[in-house]
Amino acid sequence: MQREVASFETMPSLSRRDFSPRSDIPVAKVPLMKRVLDISCLLLALPTLLPLFAGIALLIKIVSPGPVFFTQDRIGFMGRRFRILKFRTMKANAETQTHQSHLKDLINSEKPMTKLDSKGDPRVIKFGAILRSSGLDELPQLINVFRGEMSLVGPRPCTQPEYEQFQPWHKQRFRALPGLTGLWQVSGKNKTTFSEMINLDIRYANEWSLWLDIKIMFLTFPVLLGQIKEQKQPQQTKR
Repeated sequence: MQREVASFETMPSLSRRDFSPRSDIPVAKVPLMKRVLDISCLLLALPTLLPLFAGIALLIKIVSPGPVFFTQDRIGFMGRRFRILKFRTMKANAETQTHQSHLKDLINSEKPMTKLDSKGDPRVIKFGAILRSSGLDELPQLINVFRGEMSLVGPRPCTQPEYEQFQPWHKQRFRALPGLTGLWQVSGKNKTTFSEMINLDIRYANEWSLWLDIKIMFLTFPVLLGQIKEQKQPQQTKR
């Protein structure tokens, strides 16, 4: 599943034109078989997902005052804006400027895209770190998949501030539906630079196949296990 440092920046309200394709992005269509694969996987996993959703929602309510879900506007397929869903893993009304500065620095440099919370973040709620490293915080995005705003596999959906810093060639990545996991996530993720991520996203959009989606799905599980181990190592060092 796709991992990202959550940003709580307030985005402008959605209007009808926000759902229109951007004219500076090459025209593309979502393959029918990709949609069939997404819905089939959702239906098969539904009996397991429902109790998992309920358990995580209850956990968040117990450990942190505030809403269960975190919502944010993102830029998706063909530049359309949509409202993404995640389980909230940070304290309500957490400060956001630090994340925005960190993100801008990564976009304009050749530094590896390390997460802001990789060495601990006081904004993260109890058990939030494990939810984030395991990708469980992104399970509500399956609702976005059901709506057709996202896919199980695709580029990471970006925020409006990120989009505004993209160069024209970067926007080729929006020719694919954004996803929970993707080629970037199973190809090094936070060890890659921003430019490398963009190139992987464009490669995915250009070379999509049903087999590629299935392959990425299976590669995602060992990647998530690796992320959980990495998240535990700093805690063991502190002890």
